[in-house]
Amino acid sequence: MGYKIAVVGATGNVGQEILKILDERNFPADEVVALASARSVGREVSFGKKTLKVKNLADFDFSGVDIVLSSPGGKVSAEYSPKAAKAGAVVIDNTSYWRMDPDVPLIVPEVNPHAINEIKKGIIANPNCSTIQMVVALKPLHDAAGIKRVVVSTYQSVSGSGKAAMDELFNQTKGVYMNETATPAVYQKQIAFNVIPHIDVFMDDGMTKEEWKMVVETKKILDSKIKVCASCVRVPVFIGHSEMVNVELENELSASEAKELWRNFDGVTLVDLEHEDLEYVTPQEIQGEDDVYVSRVREDASVENGLNFWCTSDNLRKGAALNAVQIAELWVENQKKAAA
Repeated sequence: MGYKIAVVGATGNVGQEILKILDERNFPADEVVALASARSVGREVSFGKKTLKVKNLADFDFSGVDIVLSSPGGKVSAEYSPKAAKAGAVVIDNTSYWRMDPDVPLIVPEVNPHAINEIKKGIIANPNCSTIQMVVALKPLHDAAGIKRVVVSTYQSVSGSGKAAMDELFNQTKGVYMNETATPAVYQKQIAFNVIPHIDVFMDDGMTKEEWKMVVETKKILDSKIKVCASCVRVPVFIGHSEMVNVELENELSASEAKELWRNFDGVTLVDLEHEDLEYVTPQEIQGEDDVYVSRVREDASVENGLNFWCTSDNLRKGAALNAVQIAELWVENQKKAAA
């Protein structure tokens, strides 16, 4: 049996990646519909060897649609995700709007697949990109030794802000070599040849909303008892988020034991070139890859049962589109089990 799929936000970076991944993974779709705002109607997007013409989200009838993979803005999601769910579809939403709703499961399939049974509104939330890659790496450590506290610093690429941000980095970089003055538009300060410790809006306590997301989402997905301190930084990289993660564990776990856990965990690729200078992976090297890459694993002697590691992942794939498609695959399997 094939499914009718609607991709909302099909002309955006994540929407186009969703279409690509649906084809790559041979998702059981009989029909795929590309949806976007009125200004994109009639544009063509690629789905494997096919070309889809974009339809208008505003007047689309979701009747008969089985799965909606949604990646528009939060305001759009707030309006249209419930409409699609009411029409009978399961909505896998990539915006931040639904993530902390207690009646909406927040899922990373390698970490909390059981949450697929907690759907109450017909909506499943896809977590924040930086949260996804971190909890995938943390899961085997938590299962083995229990995590007390996580301190993470992120190095997030501009593709997390959309195509306009990628264009801004490209144009500013080119402009530097032409002695042009940078005029920030997407970001508050120049992003080319710079780093910006500011992602999303500032909150009353001085955290940015991106940092807050990492705290509350990790608790919802992995364990509410885990303490998280996050600092999120935008860097002049086009694709690929990186994180330096410090973990304090309940029980002793050596670096070599942690490496063995990662070697055997789905969704993680461990880069383990001991005693070599290049024992690490950079975002440029993992573009287009599905896994979370872990490297620079070492013990932290400043706390009892401490570990440090570096992880990097393609934020458009595992950080967004791939995770959404994997949730859809998980839902399909759950439907099959229920019907058996």
